Amino acid sequence: MVRHVILWQLKDEITGAEKENVKKGIKEGLESLKGKVPGLEEIKVYTNGFESSNADVMLDSYLVDENALKGYAVHPEHVAVADSKVRPYTKVRTCLDFEV
Repeated sequence: MVRHVILWQLKDEITGAEKENVKKGIKEGLESLKGKVPGLEEIKVYTNGFESSNADVMLDSYLVDENALKGYAVHPEHVAVADSKVRPYTKVRTCLDFEV
């Protein structure tokens, strides 16, 4: 099993209600991938960090193996969500993939 964890910081110009809408869109978009991407066992997006956090959104997902992770990265449904809901609004992405 592979755990795929990503932390994002949203762009500085995204504030207030727009920030909440962007985080909601990222969460709904990514969590909708469960059952659509082969090998994606679990996916959860967290958007309600404390003020002490220096990230705005966290993806926590589990895939069956490293090959499934590679397939997830290029899967059309995932790419569509990333291109429309995530990349336009984020400035920093930090990722850690590891075997569990």
